Amino acid sequence: EPPDTPKDFSCQTQDMKRVTCTWTEGETYLYGQNLPRYTLSKTSSQNMTLCEGSCSKQCSCSWDTGQQRIWNVTLTVENPLGKKTATDVFDVKHRMHPTAPLQVWEDSTDTEITLHWNYEKNGIELFWQTEVLHPDGEVEHHNTSDVDSRHKRVTVRGLQPYTEYTARVRCGAARHFWRWSEWSQPLTIRTKEGTPSGKLDIWREITPILGGRNVTLFWKKTPSFQANGKIISYEVTWEKLEEGSKPESISFSSVYNSTRIFIDNHSYRISIMAKNNVNFSLPSVLIISGAADNKILFCSFLGTEELKEGRVNGTDDGILISWEPRSIYDSYIIDWCNFPTLQPCDLQWKRFGPNTSSAVISSAAFVPGVRYKFHIYGSVANKASLLEKKIGYLRELSPWCDPTVRKVDLTYNSVTLSWDSCVTNESEPGFLRGYHVYVSPIQGNCNLKGSKKHVLSDDSELCKYTIEDPEKKRYRVEHLMPNTKYKIVVKAFTGGGETPIVNFRYIDTPYNSNMLYFVFLLVIVPTLVAAVCHWKMKWVKECCCPVIPSPNKSKVLSFKEYKIDSEKVLKINDCIPDVLAMDSNAEAQKL
Repeated sequence: EPPDTPKDFSCQTQDMKRVTCTWTEGETYLYGQNLPRYTLSKTSSQNMTLCEGSCSKQCSCSWDTGQQRIWNVTLTVENPLGKKTATDVFDVKHRMHPTAPLQVWEDSTDTEITLHWNYEKNGIELFWQTEVLHPDGEVEHHNTSDVDSRHKRVTVRGLQPYTEYTARVRCGAARHFWRWSEWSQPLTIRTKEGTPSGKLDIWREITPILGGRNVTLFWKKTPSFQANGKIISYEVTWEKLEEGSKPESISFSSVYNSTRIFIDNHSYRISIMAKNNVNFSLPSVLIISGAADNKILFCSFLGTEELKEGRVNGTDDGILISWEPRSIYDSYIIDWCNFPTLQPCDLQWKRFGPNTSSAVISSAAFVPGVRYKFHIYGSVANKASLLEKKIGYLRELSPWCDPTVRKVDLTYNSVTLSWDSCVTNESEPGFLRGYHVYVSPIQGNCNLKGSKKHVLSDDSELCKYTIEDPEKKRYRVEHLMPNTKYKIVVKAFTGGGETPIVNFRYIDTPYNSNMLYFVFLLVIVPTLVAAVCHWKMKWVKECCCPVIPSPNKSKVLSFKEYKIDSEKVLKINDCIPDVLAMDSNAEAQKL
């Protein structure tokens, strides 16, 4: 193809002595001797060639300007299939593209950086731009005008002590700006150390012992604390609050973040400072009340009762802690152990403002199934007092073990279970909420009165009874069938549920003894009576239905008025007999 018109054709100078024109080469699909040929010449005189172009990544052509400042040039590109041209008119002073500063160095204080560089004068007034890259990625630019001397410099202020910055410099024509120069090589600079700013965050753990207390002190850097250098040590000082007491102090290497000191039962003021190569930070202060003061303060809040541990719940973000705010405190502190079962337990703490009454405590060390203890303190004038205790889990898990059934009392229609709980210590993976008792006959489904249906993974059904009192360890299941085999199991449950049901205990209900007694009365006794009556038929007949009744067996003679002494007497005129017979003359005479 014939050549295209050269694209992006422009000319510029770096030293006011030599001009370089550049452009982009087009594709002609010709090679060897047929490649395009580029010629740069004055527009007014096409025969006066200034230079011939060459192409690699970019095409260019350069020539010496001499004393001429205004130029009108034509770029001609041709091959055997055609020719195209492009022109450019310019003032050399308006096409200044300076070279990058080569030699750049610096000096600094704790808050300032001064950059220095040398630059050869070329008769064009320049202005300079300094770029400073901060550690957080922020980019800061500073523009400065040219000075007559060969030595240039710029000062950047308001920087952080003992902080690394990256700086570089570039320049451009001040009056007829064309293009920036390339950046100088970046220079990494660290400001000098300064006095630490802010205070350390400090906390304590008090352990009463004979004759006094062991106080374990902890410290850490807060977001507002700036070391402004390399911390080389920490200074711990403690003294009694009584006048005239002599302070004691000890220094620790920067690798430590805790220590233990012994104090007696008086009140103490404890301060901790960080030290770098320049100076100490401001002191962080704790007031440890005397042992007697602690007891009085404790009783004033609680009377004679000990603080009870409230339960707290885990969330997706951590463990939610809430407390009752008191207006007398200027801040609150919550402390806890990241690893409750270890010693040391990695004590942690967090501070909150006076208007806060709840917080979500999160830690990468928190795991499900571990019980964490939290202490909430109120602080005023650097003196902290314990207000509340909380215990909770990030997430509760089901119990490690099942209750052990130690006694089974059976009747024909009930079973009473007694068990011992294995959930007894703080290492359990959840709070014990109660027990479930599961019952089912070996054959058929369970539909006992007062129970709920529970379906297992194999679709078998159980009767489920829920006991929501974890202290109750005895339960009676009623409405069972006599002479029936049942399977039964007791499970403990927490907020994380219960373990899967695997092993059952099997029981057999006895016969109903009341029913046997009823059958005995209803069948056996009448049968026996009938048999006796049949055996003594004659005697029964004589007793019950005699031909001649015996006066002694007469009901009429049973009344009192028919008795004389122990004898029964029948007066003749009291009744009308059917037949009158005399059995004995002697008896008749006597009567």
